[in-house]
Amino acid sequence: MAAAGAGPMLLPDSPLSGDVCALVISTCIALSLLRIFEETAKRGIFDQKLNRKLVHITIGLVFMLCWPLFSSGNQGAIIAALVPGINIVKVLLIGLGIVKDEATVKSMSRFGDHRELLTGPLYYASTITLCGTFYWRTSPIGIAAVCNLCAGDGFADIIGRRFGKKKLPYNTDKSFAGSLAMATSGFIASVGYMYYYSMFGFIEKSFGIVIGFLMVSIASALVESHPISTQFDDNLTVPLTSVLIGTLIFL
Repeated sequence: MAAAGAGPMLLPDSPLSGDVCALVISTCIALSLLRIFEETAKRGIFDQKLNRKLVHITIGLVFMLCWPLFSSGNQGAIIAALVPGINIVKVLLIGLGIVKDEATVKSMSRFGDHRELLTGPLYYASTITLCGTFYWRTSPIGIAAVCNLCAGDGFADIIGRRFGKKKLPYNTDKSFAGSLAMATSGFIASVGYMYYYSMFGFIEKSFGIVIGFLMVSIASALVESHPISTQFDDNLTVPLTSVLIGTLIFL
């Protein structure tokens, strides 16, 4: 891995001010994306399930693109984590019925019930917050967890619904096409972010890490296809699997 102090930031002479500026920029980008998908859900531009998965894929991955704006070390990681942390509060307030926001409910839920936000969307935001805080941009573990959750799980559903005629023998709710799409997209996204962060000196790209990403993505796809992921929500089981297998491989 690269040195912890490597990489760019907005204001090198004033790390705290630079991190605050990065926080504002990242928050604006995240909220703008959410607003766009709230509008597409409200206007019925996409099928509700597709709209929800597009939110699932893009929010976390786009936020990871903003990580180089922050300073290295604990300060940058904690301040960056405030972005998804704010969304945790929003999801809790809406999911508990304290705040009414039908557009958000439509864009993030399967069946339009605000209480759904207390499971999948809450696990999703928590995963990105914790990965940013504890693994940051120098760890393959955090990269794998977020990429398999966002790209992997997202494309598994989209591809599975469209091309998943052949079902898995141990779970008829899942398909070979969806599982293959999950492993492939999670792996490709992980490798892509390895190269992206290596450009800034945050992580050293290597063939060993690529193989590790492949193993993590395959394991995550297998767990996502298992009936246990339906019972406990794959937004919880997928990142837990990625972190567990990633820890065994990369540490």
